[in-house]
Amino acid sequence: MLKTIAQIISYLFHPLLMLTYGLLFMVWINPYQFGGASGNDMMVYMIGSIVGISFFFPVFSVLLMRGLGMINSFQMKEREERIIPYVSTGIFYLWLSVNIYNTSIFPHAFEVFAIGATIALFIAFFINNFTKISMHTVGIGGFLAMVIITIMSTVSPLYDLRMIVLGVIVLAGLVGTARLILHAHVPRDIYGGYLVGFAAQFIALSVL
Repeated sequence: MLKTIAQIISYLFHPLLMLTYGLLFMVWINPYQFGGASGNDMMVYMIGSIVGISFFFPVFSVLLMRGLGMINSFQMKEREERIIPYVSTGIFYLWLSVNIYNTSIFPHAFEVFAIGATIALFIAFFINNFTKISMHTVGIGGFLAMVIITIMSTVSPLYDLRMIVLGVIVLAGLVGTARLILHAHVPRDIYGGYLVGFAAQFIALSVL
C-alpha cells in the first residue's frame, strides 16, 4: 500500500510536470501579471505550449528511445541510461526557455522559472556522471524556490502566503520520501536534488 502511494506521488509530481504546475500556480496566485494574455484563448495556448514542449515532447523521445532499445526501461535505473534522455530533454528545455524569453506573453517570473529549470537540468546532467541524482527532487526543489520567489514579489490579500510555502515544503518532503520508499535513490541523491533545483532558480533570478 505504501509503495503504491509512493508511486502515485512520483507520477503526479514527475519533474517534467513542474513547469506546467509552475505556470498554473502563477495564474492562480496573480493572474494580472499576465497582462493582455489573461484571456481564455491565450491561457489555453500558453498552458498547451508548456505542456507540449516540457512534457509530451520529452516523453515521446523517451518512448522512441525505449522502442529503439537505447534504454532498458522507462525507470532508467542506471546512470548510463539517463545520458541521452538528459540531452534530448535539455534541448527541448533550452528551446522552450529561449522562446519564452523572446516572447512577451509570459511574465518575467515564469521566464526565471523556465531558465532555472533548464540550468538545473544541465547541472543534474553533469552530476549524473558521478551519482544518480534524483530528478524528482530537482524538480520539486525548483518548484519550491519558484513559489518563494513569486510570493516575495506578490501582494495577495486573498491567500495566506506563508501557508502556501509551508504546504509546498511538506509536498517536497513527500516527494523525496516517496523516492526513498521506492528505493529509487539513496538519501544523498535526494538532498542533492533539492539543492540543485532550489539553487538553480536563484541563479536564474540573479542572471535575469
